[in-house]
Amino acid sequence: MLLLLLALEWNLDWKHLGSAPGGHYCIEEKLAAAGRDSSWDFGLLGVPHCKSKKEVAWSKSELLFALRDFIPLYESRPIKQYQRGALGLDHSFGLWFLARRLQPEIIIESGGHRGHSTWILRRAVPDARIIALGTEHPSYVHANTIYVTRDNDFGSLDWDNLLNPSIRKAKILLVFDDHQNQFKRVLQARNAGFQHLIFANNSDTGSGEAYSLRQVCDQQSTGGGHNCSIDSREAAARSQRKKSWDRAIEISEICSSKGEWWGVRGQMRDKPDRASVYITHRDHVRNHGIFDSMLQTYWELPPVASPGLSKQRSYDPARTPPPLLGDEDSVVFDAMGLSQLEPWQFGDYSQLVYVRLDG
Repeated sequence: MLLLLLALEWNLDWKHLGSAPGGHYCIEEKLAAAGRDSSWDFGLLGVPHCKSKKEVAWSKSELLFALRDFIPLYESRPIKQYQRGALGLDHSFGLWFLARRLQPEIIIESGGHRGHSTWILRRAVPDARIIALGTEHPSYVHANTIYVTRDNDFGSLDWDNLLNPSIRKAKILLVFDDHQNQFKRVLQARNAGFQHLIFANNSDTGSGEAYSLRQVCDQQSTGGGHNCSIDSREAAARSQRKKSWDRAIEISEICSSKGEWWGVRGQMRDKPDRASVYITHRDHVRNHGIFDSMLQTYWELPPVASPGLSKQRSYDPARTPPPLLGDEDSVVFDAMGLSQLEPWQFGDYSQLVYVRLDG
């Protein structure tokens, strides 16, 4: 029945979601051309992205059918109470979908919190060996998972000596939910020979505890960047949206007094010791060039549902791609059982991203 609903009730757009948003998204131009509020203004303030050399193979329809299969599994999760920092519905689905699609033999997970993400990964790839770094007092444990104390950081371990040399690095998936400098993590992963990476907390420019890949990808050369003038259209739009969305970011949160908008007010943040290193715009552009030179695929998970369906008022859709289910898809939303979930389960979306590095 649901297959019929997906085909008939929702105007399925069968195009690939892996394609990056439009190549040029200058915020001031978009705002000047925008009319009245429409479909929650998804992408109104631009969607930063790094250009993929190779697009992902999955389509929007594949994601929808996978979502249908995922909901019963999600409802059976052992850790159901809200925990700050844990994955909500969107990112739980994205993690499960990607792991199931990639079918790694080994998963190295940095920052597994209380074990929810480990449980999700185990459901996606039952036979994979999981190495969980820094998981504190997990509520979920599994015999085929190796738990490593938080004293052992991903970047400090000699992976060539720790891993069986017969295992190809291309069959290993790295999952980072440790709120550390993601550009640093990419360099560490590349130096160790890994190719497949997932980052759960891909914070937008002006927010987050660490320098994210989304921040690295926010470049003037690709239509990004920000107008720090308090009289700009962007400043006015952000101020207005702050009234409706809890995590909307005002221009004063993005820009320093000197007009530094990259990272977080010119800072390249890293969480371990709450370090915030100021970098120049030239440094920021250089970081993008380095990342781009080794990047094969960059794909951000779209939100599961529009705020009209989910009732979430946390993240601002003006900086996200269109969701899998829009306002017009209420029948499918209900049929999947999503209307039974509380709004907070949709509110922790923060642009989970899959990255494949050149091998």
